[in-house]
Amino acid sequence: MPVISMFYGIIVMMYFFDTERHHLPHIHIKYAEYTCVICITDSEILQGSLPNNKLRLILAWIEIHRDELMANWELAVNGAELFKIKPLQ
Repeated sequence: MPVISMFYGIIVMMYFFDTERHHLPHIHIKYAEYTCVICITDSEILQGSLPNNKLRLILAWIEIHRDELMANWELAVNGAELFKIKPLQ
C-alpha cells in the first residue's frame, strides 16, 4: 500500500483498486497501534479509530489537501502511480 504522506508519527496510505472495500474515496491511517480509514470527501471515519489529538491533525490535513487526495484517488483506481502529498507542518 503506497505511503502518500507522513507527519507527527502518522502514516497516510492509499490502496490501489480499493473501491470494493469501502466504495468511497478514502485514505488509510496508521499511528502507533491505531488504524483508521477516513473518507476523503466528507472526512467521515469509515473504520477504526485514532487518538483525538491525532484525528484533529489528520482532519486538518485532509481539509488542506482534499483536491490532491482526490487526484491521487483517481490515479489509484486506475492503477497509476500515486504522488506524495506535503505533510502537515
